[in-house]
Amino acid sequence: SQANFEEDSQKQPAVGHWKTLMPSKGSKEEPETGCQDAGGADETQSTEQLNVSRLRSSSVEIREKGSEFLKEELHKAQKELKLKDKECERLSKVREQLEQELEELTASLFEEAHKMVREANTKQAASEKQLREARGKIDMLQAEVTALKTLVITSTPSSPNRELHPQLQSPSKTVFRKGHGRNKSTSSAMVSAASSQNVTPEPVSHERKEVDSILFAEFQAWKESPTLDKSCSFLDRIYREDVGPCLDFTKQELSELVRVAVEQNTLTIEPVASQMLPVVKVSAEECGGPKKCALSGLPRTCKHRIMLGDSGNYYYISPSCRARITAVCNFFTYIRYIQQGLVRQDVELMYWEVMRLRREMSLAKLGFYPSEM
Repeated sequence: SQANFEEDSQKQPAVGHWKTLMPSKGSKEEPETGCQDAGGADETQSTEQLNVSRLRSSSVEIREKGSEFLKEELHKAQKELKLKDKECERLSKVREQLEQELEELTASLFEEAHKMVREANTKQAASEKQLREARGKIDMLQAEVTALKTLVITSTPSSPNRELHPQLQSPSKTVFRKGHGRNKSTSSAMVSAASSQNVTPEPVSHERKEVDSILFAEFQAWKESPTLDKSCSFLDRIYREDVGPCLDFTKQELSELVRVAVEQNTLTIEPVASQMLPVVKVSAEECGGPKKCALSGLPRTCKHRIMLGDSGNYYYISPSCRARITAVCNFFTYIRYIQQGLVRQDVELMYWEVMRLRREMSLAKLGFYPSEM
């Protein structure tokens, strides 16, 4: 504004005072000099008033321009505040959304953790149950291995152990053992003497048994790579000639279940307590009872019962059926031990032991069984 004022001042014509000219002598123009001084003073006063009005108009313009500038700045500040409000509103919505997602994620994680804990507890319980069952089976197998080792070490086909096979003992030795059971101190010596003098079994000479070349070749081929697969010629023949007929009972469906359980080594035979016999109730007709065999369907006194796997169902069997099942189980037990490398014998001795087990199956399927059963 000051600059404008200076420009306007420069544009105005310069107003000065009239210099009084000295009149020459003899001039008569003195009255005109006073009139000229009065006119110059008026012009100076009007010029000063004009300058003041111009200053006032300049200050008014400055004020107006300042107010316009402030209004513009205020308008800009209001716009910025609105933008910041919108940004704050957007950020608050984003925060609320993130908090909601975080809550949902936390809830899902807790639910998944609880589910995993439940599954882990279930699996742990199942594993503990399987461990207990496996330990029980291991104990049973260890007992069977111990018994078989004793049988293999002390009994051979040529000279079987009479103590481990009471069905091979003659009546005279049985009587002697009953009478001699009172003296425990000299039992071993007297039994040895009696065995060598009175009741020595007739030795089985090699002239009385002849190795069948076909059967022996099949057994040798199986012994090279022992397996329980019945597709091999050795086991296929035994299945057709011995195992199949020995486990062929009147109840065909139950017979098939028994055969599968014997093959899988999951069949259990246990004696029935005598005090339980009168009070046992028949839960199903196919399970038989103390007076009825479940395999043959005939009325027989059943002193034993079988359980197939972990089914929990017991089937009462007669002594004849028990002898047939036991003969087949003995055969499978022996060939399993051969497969596992537990039998340390010559191939021919193992072959004759297999033939002996086959003979037991043949006798059992014909109805012969020891009286102890």
